[in-house]
Amino acid sequence: MVRNRVPILNWLPKYNTDIAVADLIAGVTVGLTVMPQALAYAALAGLPPQYGLYSSFIGCFVYTIFGSCKDITIGPTALMSLMTNQQVVGRNSDYAILLCFLTGVVLIVMSCMRLGVLVEFISQPVTVGFTTATSVIIVASQLKGLLGLSYESGNFLWTLQQFANNVHKTRWPDAVLGFSCIAILLFLRKVKDLYVIDKLKSSKNERVIAKSLWLLSTSRNALMVIFCSVLAYVLENNHGSAPFKITGNVRSGIPPFQLPPFSTVLENRTVSFGEMVSDLGSSIILVPVIAVLGNVAIAKAFAGGEPVDATQELLTLAGCNLFGSFVSSMPVTGSFSRSAVNHASGVKTTMGGVFTGVLLLLALGVLTPYFYYIPKASLAAVIICAVIFMIEYEVVKPMWRASKRDILPMLVTFVVCLISSVEVGILVGVGVNIALLLIYSARPKIVTSHLQCDGGVEYISIKPNASVYFPGMEYLRSTVITAGKSKLPIVFDCTLFENTDFTTAKGISSLINDFKKRHQPLFFYNVQPSLAAVLEPICSKNFMYYSVMDDLVQALNVVVKSGGDVDEVLHVTTEMRDVSLYHRGHAEPSENSEPLLVGQKRAAIVSSTLTST
Repeated sequence: MVRNRVPILNWLPKYNTDIAVADLIAGVTVGLTVMPQALAYAALAGLPPQYGLYSSFIGCFVYTIFGSCKDITIGPTALMSLMTNQQVVGRNSDYAILLCFLTGVVLIVMSCMRLGVLVEFISQPVTVGFTTATSVIIVASQLKGLLGLSYESGNFLWTLQQFANNVHKTRWPDAVLGFSCIAILLFLRKVKDLYVIDKLKSSKNERVIAKSLWLLSTSRNALMVIFCSVLAYVLENNHGSAPFKITGNVRSGIPPFQLPPFSTVLENRTVSFGEMVSDLGSSIILVPVIAVLGNVAIAKAFAGGEPVDATQELLTLAGCNLFGSFVSSMPVTGSFSRSAVNHASGVKTTMGGVFTGVLLLLALGVLTPYFYYIPKASLAAVIICAVIFMIEYEVVKPMWRASKRDILPMLVTFVVCLISSVEVGILVGVGVNIALLLIYSARPKIVTSHLQCDGGVEYISIKPNASVYFPGMEYLRSTVITAGKSKLPIVFDCTLFENTDFTTAKGISSLINDFKKRHQPLFFYNVQPSLAAVLEPICSKNFMYYSVMDDLVQALNVVVKSGGDVDEVLHVTTEMRDVSLYHRGHAEPSENSEPLLVGQKRAAIVSSTLTST
């Protein structure tokens, strides 16, 4: 159990120099990627830039010890930053830190109660609608920095309105720099694909060129931010001031290790812990759920088909957020883009996170004075280039072809996220998805057929295509009653009907009694043991079911010979089942069975219908 919960114990004894070198290269590469992103995500969250770095290093160390997937890197992401921003607007950074702490607490509770299964209630269409909407919202929020504008951001519609009111104030140096950065970043993203080689047949020079292009592509964010910072520095020294809006002072030094803020001062008023929790509202639940949803999805993507321990990922993510809140971190989760960089860099173990974390600590201690000159337009370009590929428009066409009903929860989630908030959008999307499931479970697909058995007896076959539960009972009842108007025997084919609930069992019992009063047999064929265990105690002796087609055919022949006498059919088929089981060596005849061969009429019927047995 300890080895499962502390995976570092499994691989650390085998750690060697070769593995360490691979992890060092991957860790430094990821560190160069995360630094500009951290600064940009802090701005997206509405926090001072140093908070992005505060949120980036602690998760690296925690995941090294407890993480189960070597490729995952923990830190701030666009989605977590956006959800944090909605709690920080009009408040202060203490709300972001407290949200991080509460996220860790909720994740611990979820892992202890094994509630990782809750993420399965968020279907793929809802996830697509949610991620696409958040990507659009993030792009809209970054137009301000991209064009050098100044206005208060809010929800999507408010942001668009403010953008429209201020677009005439666009600072052209910022706009030119921002769009140039986007174009160059998109080009550098594809550079690694321009020179593809066969590793088995290529020469050393070709491999060096390919690796150099890959490094150029991977470190594009850091290179772009460095170049823009140098440009701003040179222009300011030569002309007295830079033409761009720059980041400004970034507090240097490692953050103090202290308790999260359980109260804060806002507008010269002390806000208690209870008020802060009330202000955070549903985000206390939704932020952890979205965090674990993303983290487990990344783990599955890089697991190579191996099973993923969702509980372990919950625990690890809980530790990252809990410890992070003690160093002023905002909520964090796994980053898909940085995890992809980590994987492509050849990381061997989660120790790569240690090297990333150390590099970030060095940046906090040494490099923060140089962050002063980073243009805001370049950070906006970094965020836009990171999130535009999260807009999953390409799934709409196959989703429409495969299941048109899934378009509805996707569209509802997308629209509500845009016009309200991402939290409300998720809740409404999940609600619509559950409503659709209830509607379809209330109208199960049931195939009704008019058939004829080997003996020439005609009957109506009713076959549900899945298990039926209480929402679909009334529909099932109406289907059976409609089929019963033919006066033919009804055979309920339970091949795909594997289980049910008490309400449905009572409804089926009522159907059996109704058909008995009408002197019309209602047989059940191929009843699964799990279904029989539910129906037998409720339907009692009137429940006539068969597992072998020959037995069903014999029962239908009894119906004809007895003239449709249901009592006679019940009695004889009970004897028939007892004899069948006895001869097959499964059971003794039941004590309540009337001795066989009593009465010439019954003896003749039994002997004629059990010939094959």
